[in-house]
Amino acid sequence: MTVRRRDRIVEALGLRRSMVGMLSMAVLVGMGERMAERFLPIYLIALGSSMFWPGLLNGLNDVLGALYAFPGGWLADRIGVKRSLLVFNLLAIAGFALVVAIPNWRAVVLGSFLFLSWSAISLPGTMGLVSKSLPKQKHVMGVSLHSLVRRVPMALGPVIGGIFIDAYGPVTGVRLAFAAAIVMAFVALVMQQILIEEDKKPAAPREIEKNPLRMLRGFSPELKNLLVSDVLIRFCEQIPYAYVVVWCMKDIAGARISATRFGVLTSVEMATAVLCYLPVARLADRGAKKPFVLVTFVNFALFPLVLLFCRSYHALFIAFVLRGLKEFGEPTRKALIMELAPADRKAAAFGAYYLCRDTVISLAAFGGAYLWTISPALNLLTASAFGIAGAIWFLVFGRDDSA
Repeated sequence: MTVRRRDRIVEALGLRRSMVGMLSMAVLVGMGERMAERFLPIYLIALGSSMFWPGLLNGLNDVLGALYAFPGGWLADRIGVKRSLLVFNLLAIAGFALVVAIPNWRAVVLGSFLFLSWSAISLPGTMGLVSKSLPKQKHVMGVSLHSLVRRVPMALGPVIGGIFIDAYGPVTGVRLAFAAAIVMAFVALVMQQILIEEDKKPAAPREIEKNPLRMLRGFSPELKNLLVSDVLIRFCEQIPYAYVVVWCMKDIAGARISATRFGVLTSVEMATAVLCYLPVARLADRGAKKPFVLVTFVNFALFPLVLLFCRSYHALFIAFVLRGLKEFGEPTRKALIMELAPADRKAAAFGAYYLCRDTVISLAAFGGAYLWTISPALNLLTASAFGIAGAIWFLVFGRDDSA
């Protein structure tokens, strides 16, 4: 590859120095997180916890993901993205170390407050870094690259963690996985401190709103309408989320599939999402973002409806391609949040947005469970209705930042 062609590729992908540091961090810390975190239920039970704690840990992850978003964004705006990512990595390392040092299920619960929501607390700062490091016409590409590289640890982490567990048993295997996570997090920490550039002028404390509710009230009408439509769409996603595997493996009359086949469907979903990212990013960065976000919302709404009428494995294959297409404009949506957010507090605004959205949609899981006990069809139809409402709301009230 010639130097000129390499430079063109680097420029097209927006691979600035700070971006390379951020992407390296996403892969390395994410790999350690996924190697160990996926097997925590097995680890807890092996250490003698009751069956109650694995479920509580899953709920805790959702709650912390919502609660950590705004503080993570506020800190990134206050002390700068580079320093905030250093803090977040050190917190994750402390959580990993606690689990390695103390083989007790209580240590896992305590450590989880430090490492479970690393992705949530670092995401606003990461999005702020994309906004600051790249020109406006490269924002969607930057967010898309972040979404793409995050899929690497999602795919490989559980496989490597499973190898540790198969070789050394659930207790020693998970502790070794956490030890490997510490090493990778330290490497990521060094790389991000070398590669990510310092913020030129972090905001003064008085310039950043500390109350997320006040910040929400200060959102522009365009950002508020995006938030409303996004909440409706996430209700569509979360109402049937835990029951998709049940529907595929238990409830489809005459077409129940094996766990391996369901794994294949999940891989199809992931591959479809990955194939969308870069082409869509190039198109979205060249013009209006609203059409790409709208297509994504429509795909969210259609999935539960298509799933309801699947009666064969081949039909499910098509449904999971559609499920992968819900990522069609997801990076575009995140880039649109950043562009509609106030210029001097983008990370904090992103965190407030996710705090509001994820807190509200946490109710969807409970409602979904109730609906499923009445009828799986009612669950899926209700989910689709929320999705259609979200898509219509965005169609009517949503605005592109260029509007």
